[in-house]
Amino acid sequence: MNTVQTLPGIFPLHADKPFLSESEWVIFKLLCRPIESFPESSAEELSTATGKQISPSRCETLIHIVQINQLSGLGTWIARLFAEAGWSAEDIRHRDAAALMQAVNDKAGYVICNEATVHALANLQLQWKGELQTKDNL
Repeated sequence: MNTVQTLPGIFPLHADKPFLSESEWVIFKLLCRPIESFPESSAEELSTATGKQISPSRCETLIHIVQINQLSGLGTWIARLFAEAGWSAEDIRHRDAAALMQAVNDKAGYVICNEATVHALANLQLQWKGELQTKDNL
């Protein structure tokens, strides 16, 4: 459960926004493929399932978005930005929060995530480490 509070003036890490284009949504809906199932396939398998209508590189990004979004406290909006900046869920859990956010800002070409956002992500990372330690002790 997320215990990190979002402060005014920082990027809303918990916010959800659509990340599939309308045509992608239709393709996956016709395939009866729920978004949550994307990580169950490789990017190549997911692309092949769409009849190659969605490229393997785009499928790889979609898989990363879903995996990042599964981290408690992160919504689809920041998950998409992280994935488009080239990060994986493993990176988000373990890499320096400032470096992660700088890559997002660099990819966008302007500041999306400020120091307060870096601090909030660093707190989430500490929380995830605590969750892992708790699970390991069970």
